Amino acid sequence: MKTKLPKVWLEALEILDIAFQPILNIHTGKIFAVESLLRNFQEAGFKSIFSVFDQAFEDRVLYDFDIALREKTFKKYKTIQDFENIKLFYNLDNRLFECPHSSNSNTEKLLKSLEIKKDNIFFEISERHELSSTISMNRVLQHYKNENYSIVIDDFGVGFSGYKLLYDTTPDILKIDRFFLQDIEKNIKKKLMVRNITHLAIQLGIKVVAEGVQTKAELLTCKDIGCHLVQGYLVQRPTRTTSEILKEYTDIKTTVESNKRENGSSTKIAIHLDKTIALDINTKMSSVIKNFKDNPNISIIPIVNTYNEPMGILHEDQIKEFLYSPFGISLLLNDESGKSKLKNSIQRCGTTDINSSISTIIELFSNNPESLGIIITNNSKYYGFLSARAIINLMNEENLILARDQNPLTRLPGNTMIEKYISKSTQNNKKYILSYFDLDNFKAFNDVYGFRNGDRVIQLFADMMRKELSQNFFIAHIGGDDFFLCARV
Repeated sequence: MKTKLPKVWLEALEILDIAFQPILNIHTGKIFAVESLLRNFQEAGFKSIFSVFDQAFEDRVLYDFDIALREKTFKKYKTIQDFENIKLFYNLDNRLFECPHSSNSNTEKLLKSLEIKKDNIFFEISERHELSSTISMNRVLQHYKNENYSIVIDDFGVGFSGYKLLYDTTPDILKIDRFFLQDIEKNIKKKLMVRNITHLAIQLGIKVVAEGVQTKAELLTCKDIGCHLVQGYLVQRPTRTTSEILKEYTDIKTTVESNKRENGSSTKIAIHLDKTIALDINTKMSSVIKNFKDNPNISIIPIVNTYNEPMGILHEDQIKEFLYSPFGISLLLNDESGKSKLKNSIQRCGTTDINSSISTIIELFSNNPESLGIIITNNSKYYGFLSARAIINLMNEENLILARDQNPLTRLPGNTMIEKYISKSTQNNKKYILSYFDLDNFKAFNDVYGFRNGDRVIQLFADMMRKELSQNFFIAHIGGDDFFLCARV
């Protein structure tokens, strides 16, 4: 593609290089995307990556420079093995839309010339940098959404817009800033904040990336909370050598599969899963209507893109108003525009992996009273749909199991859970501290003050342990005045 860049910027562009950092499915270790990152900026005469774009903006060549940089990035992205099945996260400078030469079609022309599918491109916009008064983040997002590109919000939680950004314009993917993830397994406040952000995003139909993960403990905590994707040094540092980008990262896979065996919830979820066949987003409305008529027991149809990745759900009520109006059916069946009518009809739906914990699924559903259910994926692909009824059944089953395994007086885990915990602890090489508590002279206390007051003492002791000990401790009640405590060293 021709560029109007001055010679000095063309020379800088030749020196600058692109590195890629993988973004994985947090449940399987398989690659989902790569993020492109600028390198060789010092060799090109700049102090930092940010100074490259600052200087381009000051020289009034930011737009032309960025288009040329996109071309260079897209060409190198194509050298990644199996790139067709890997998304590309490309970082945008927010100030691009203050440039007078910005155009709606240059990127599309570039992708067509390089034979790259538009569905593969995710534009990543950082929330760190505030836009001028003449433009808003909402406009930036809406521009690319109107062009049918996927949007990623980076550095969420440390920028200017915060939750207002989610309210105004719903992105496709949200990246949680590294600040909230560092040592998250040890920090209750961070864990609570990340859980709230993640669950809110999922309820809005947004995928969540745990960005900057560096330890296995951070990885497993983010997975348990409900994050869909992971990126960071634990997976791989950014690399300029595209042959180093793998389809699957065995270390991550081994870590999550070990944790998965301890969880074992996928089998229970699969029993309740509705394997309703999903429809492609480009399906004609005549076929959609026929599908509802041929399957009268189905009220919800999951909608997927060309990669079988969930985009949302279509409820029969959303097309009934057209079917029952004089001209509605004609409008619905008019396919002359060539654009998908499904896109404007579907609604966002919470999505999580088949290997997520049942407690996470129940919490996601319970926090949204309007939820019709949750889409279940397997390695980011549509796998099935958990209806509201199915989730309620899961909740009842879990409550029965919990009641069976809890001590009825203190509601602490009972002997069955203690045996499972000890069995699990002996299957790995980690060190644990096991403690046994026996309240002295408790029988004499009961004889003098009565069993009711004795029960109150036991409940008080249980409450004290809950309050004073962190969630890293496993607290259990053997029975009577006997308690069990365990923690990993």
